[in-house]
Amino acid sequence: MLAGKKGLVVGVANSHSIAAGCAQAFSAAGADVALTFQSEKAQKHVQSVAEAVGAEMLLPLDVTDDTQMDAVFDAITARWGKLDFLLHSIAFCPRDDLHGRVTDCSREGFGMAMDISVHSLIRMVKRAEPLMTEGGTILTMSYHGSEKVVDHYNVMGPVKAALESTARYLSVELGPKNIRVNVISPGPLQTRAASGIDHFDELIEDAKARAPLHRLTTVEEIGAMSACLVSDFARSISGNTAYIDGGHHVV
Repeated sequence: MLAGKKGLVVGVANSHSIAAGCAQAFSAAGADVALTFQSEKAQKHVQSVAEAVGAEMLLPLDVTDDTQMDAVFDAITARWGKLDFLLHSIAFCPRDDLHGRVTDCSREGFGMAMDISVHSLIRMVKRAEPLMTEGGTILTMSYHGSEKVVDHYNVMGPVKAALESTARYLSVELGPKNIRVNVISPGPLQTRAASGIDHFDELIEDAKARAPLHRLTTVEEIGAMSACLVSDFARSISGNTAYIDGGHHVV
């Protein structure tokens, strides 16, 4: 389904992360993938995923470092000369701001959350655009807390709302170049990133109880949807938010 396509996956933390499930699905569908790791400490956890999916490149990327981001896209240009898809699956907020009320969020914490979780997508897309000469696909990860108030999700709700709005604007701007931009909104998952959310176990139990399918989604299911959206089967889908949450967003 993705034979001949080249893609960059940003946000793999370990083999249980959403981005890892997507990388596995892309590879299984025939795509060549490049992965990034956030720090030397994280590299060993991403290495096993890179080996499992046969990643052609494993590159360091702290998204706050423009030099590293330039180096990633320079490496892709040198090796592939093109890019067919980009998966952005990163978010961050300082712990004190994440666990506090939106009312009490600090200027510094809010700015950092927006920069890493939202503006990093814009920076990546700007660098990816010249490589998508024959069109392409951009995917980013959100959550239902972007549009409804979810207990303990706090400031990440407004941040994810900004991310989804950004994706819609990007889809319009890049549409004439046949570059599609879509958001994936999974239900809650037990990932390392989610562990920072206060009372996350309660959020998971509530999702299982209220979702029409009465179960959580899996990284494999998220990967399958991601692969579909990257493929030509979804060639007319852009500016969309795809929910993969057992129907939880409708109740």
